Amino acid sequence: MSEKFHSELDQLKYDSIEMSRFARTMLADAVKALIEEDIPNATEVKSRKRELRDRTISLEDRAYQLIALYQPMAKDMRVIVCILKIIAGAERIGRYGKDIASMARHVVNEPACPQLPPLTHMAELVTDMIDDATTAFEKESLTLIREFSSRDDTVDALWHSIFRQTLTLMMENPKTITRYTSYIMAARYLERCADHACKMAENIHYSISGERIEIK
Repeated sequence: MSEKFHSELDQLKYDSIEMSRFARTMLADAVKALIEEDIPNATEVKSRKRELRDRTISLEDRAYQLIALYQPMAKDMRVIVCILKIIAGAERIGRYGKDIASMARHVVNEPACPQLPPLTHMAELVTDMIDDATTAFEKESLTLIREFSSRDDTVDALWHSIFRQTLTLMMENPKTITRYTSYIMAARYLERCADHACKMAENIHYSISGERIEIK
């Protein structure tokens, strides 16, 4: 395979990693804006949707061009397929971030809640998974993704805990329904983002080792 191909592939891989980190930051900033009821920051996060979309289209087009021009095989093809999967996962994560940011306006001026669900902690768990998946791909190291199944279980358990707690609080005080409904949706989106991080990890594992795994 030509030197030009590998140079373009390396750049595409780097840019897909940067997109993943861009989406991860959207998610983290969105949760922060929701918790702090920071409408200007929430609006700024939502404005990144266009760049997210532009990156998606550009990276996908470059990946397809590499396949068409060079017809890569073996590991090179696995890397390109992995890049496409990471692009798709990152786009979904970024869009969930945009959706969480949109909720900030729903909680402003709503009655204060007696107990704030641990969304910040949940977001940290999820963004750490995204970070580790991205770094695993960057450094071609499987070590960072070996515990993803148990980490995903932790996120799932936290989602169910938040759902039960907020549902109870809403029943006790119906005035908090609007606020807590937004928090429940945010928690659900975070749980889905953890699932996307797991899918990334599955494809990264295949890209590096040639072995398919399923993270449950």
